[in-house]
Amino acid sequence: MNQEQMNAAMESLTEWLAHPAELGKAPAKIECAGEFDLHDLHYYIFKYKKSLMGKWLLGVCGGYEGDELEHCGHVFSEMENYDPATAQEKAIALVEMMRSYWMEQAQRAEEQKENPGTFVNYVLLKEAKWDREALLRDLKETWGIEDEPDDGGDEDGEDEETDDVFVISYQGAMIAVSFMPAPIPNGEAEEAAAKNFMWPNGAEQVKGHAAHLLIAVIGKEISPIECGTFLTKTVTSACKQDGVLGIYTGEVVYAPDYYQHFSGMLEEDLFPIYNLVWIGLYNGKKGLCAYTDGMRYFGYDEMEVLDSQADAQTLHGFLSDIANYVITEDVVLRDGETIGFSEEQKLPITKSKGVSVEGDSLKIAFLVQKEQEAHSHGQ
Repeated sequence: MNQEQMNAAMESLTEWLAHPAELGKAPAKIECAGEFDLHDLHYYIFKYKKSLMGKWLLGVCGGYEGDELEHCGHVFSEMENYDPATAQEKAIALVEMMRSYWMEQAQRAEEQKENPGTFVNYVLLKEAKWDREALLRDLKETWGIEDEPDDGGDEDGEDEETDDVFVISYQGAMIAVSFMPAPIPNGEAEEAAAKNFMWPNGAEQVKGHAAHLLIAVIGKEISPIECGTFLTKTVTSACKQDGVLGIYTGEVVYAPDYYQHFSGMLEEDLFPIYNLVWIGLYNGKKGLCAYTDGMRYFGYDEMEVLDSQADAQTLHGFLSDIANYVITEDVVLRDGETIGFSEEQKLPITKSKGVSVEGDSLKIAFLVQKEQEAHSHGQ
C-alpha cells in the first residue's frame, strides 16, 4: 500500500464528508479498509463513523494513476453500513455509478456547448401558488416582453395554455414558464444551495420550498447573449412573486436579493454576467481555486484557476472579468495561448479534464503576487 497516497485519499474523503451537503462535519473516526484497481486506476476503501458510538459506514476514494497524489474525482459514500464481506463489491459499484454519472454529465456539457442558446432556471417558492397574470404583466411593463403574433397573424399565443403554463414568442426566442406544484426532487436544490459560498445558510433557506417555477428560454434565431438576457429579465420578474426562496440554475442556488441586485446591470445596458455565470471558489491543497459554471450555455469552455495565491476578491473578479470578456467579445480561448489585462500580463492557458466542472476546462494560471499586481494595473 502506498501510505502517502492512502493518506491523501483519506483526507479527500474526510473533506467530502465534511461538506454541508453531506455529513456537515468530519467523521468521528475513519480507517482504510482495503484497496483495489479498476479501469487502470487505484482506489481505497474506507470505513468511517458519524459519531464515536455509531456504526461503521462505507466510503471510497480514487482513482489514482501510479503513485500520483491527485485522484480523478471519484470520492463518494451513500452512507450505508460497512460489511467487510461485501465492502469491495459495493465500493466497485459506487465507482461504476460515479463513472457513469460523470461520463453522462461530460457528454451533456459537450452537447450544450455545441448547441448554445438554451437556458433553464428554477424559481423556488415557499408555497404551492403563483400569480400568473402578475408575472405576465410585469414582463410587459418592466421589460416590454409580450407575446408577438406569429406569421399566421395569431395574436393570442395562449390558446393551448393552462393556468399553470404560459409561452411567449418574443424577438426570435421562446420563453416558457411552468408552475410545478412540488419541490425539486431528491434534495437537489438544497445540495446546490450549499455550494453557494456567498449564502452560508442558503441550504436551510430553500429546504422548505413547496413548489417552483420552471423558466426556459430557447432561441434559434437570436444569439445566446440575447437568450441569456431574456432569461435574466424573466427570472427577475418572477422574483417579485410572493414567497420566492431562491433561484436554482441546475448547479447552484442564488439568493433572490443577490439575483435582483445584479440583474440591475441590465438597466445600465451591461451584460448580467453574475446572473448567468457562477464563479465558484474553494480552498485547494496549495491555494485558492475558482471555476465558472455557465460558459457552456454560450458555446464556450468552462474555465478554472487552480491553487492561486490571489485573495478571494481578486480571484473572483479576475475570473468573472475573463468570462464577461469571452462572452461579450465572442473570444475563443485555446490550449497553449496566453491571456492578460495588460501587455505585461501573459497567463498561460491549458485545456484538460475539468477538476470542478463537467468535461474539459480551460485552466488559466493565476498564481503569483506580480500577476495580481499586473491584473489590478490592467483594469
